[in-house]
Amino acid sequence: MDASVVVDYTAHLDAKHRLTLRGARYAYYQVREYDNGCIVLEPRELVVPKEISKKSLAMMDESIRNYKAGKVSAPIDLTGF
Repeated sequence: MDASVVVDYTAHLDAKHRLTLRGARYAYYQVREYDNGCIVLEPRELVVPKEISKKSLAMMDESIRNYKAGKVSAPIDLTGF
């Protein structure tokens, strides 16, 4: 079964080389540009990861070890904010 055309219009790049999609249903799209000139946009929905990555956990563990060992920077003065 072939997909039917829902929207058909001509778009152009603005002065900053941006392309605007009219009535876009999604905020984010994965873009694939092929050497034959075809461009495919696939909708993407950003989701919150279910867990913290192993790299982030290792970095947190190292930070706590440094804190407990006294390897910390001098206090930062935030009164200006």
